[in-house]
Amino acid sequence: MFKVGDKVVYPMHGAGVIEGIEEREVLGVNHKYYVLRIPIGSMKVFIPLDKVEEVGVRDIVGNKELNEVFAILQGEKNVMSTNWNRRYRANLEKIKSGDILAIAEVVKDLTIRDKEKGLSSGEKRMLENAKQILISEIVLAKDIDETRADELLVESFA
Repeated sequence: MFKVGDKVVYPMHGAGVIEGIEEREVLGVNHKYYVLRIPIGSMKVFIPLDKVEEVGVRDIVGNKELNEVFAILQGEKNVMSTNWNRRYRANLEKIKSGDILAIAEVVKDLTIRDKEKGLSSGEKRMLENAKQILISEIVLAKDIDETRADELLVESFA
């Protein structure tokens, strides 16, 4: 169970801070929700307390995991399917997992592919989404602003 002020990751959306717990009525039934403020894009998300484990909400990573993220970003490209649809589905599953290391692989592989062969519009959107999710967690884990987190990503590929 999380508490107000905890920094957590909500898969497919990114990292944020729990601002509160609210009770809301939906279809005549009262439910409790975490109110999560995601700093990137100033998004506010309501997460049902009884679905937290099911949707994969987790604490943000520490320095050890962040070091692994940057090592992945600096590593070699993984072998990816040449079939666009298979590649897209595999990357989508990695993003949905909420695992920061898997998301870092998606960012690395799609960034390298974009430089080598270019990306379809769908994969470009996926890359931007994965970057935003990664940046949101780096922002909260390192207590830096979005611009600096983005610079760290760019430096990783240099």
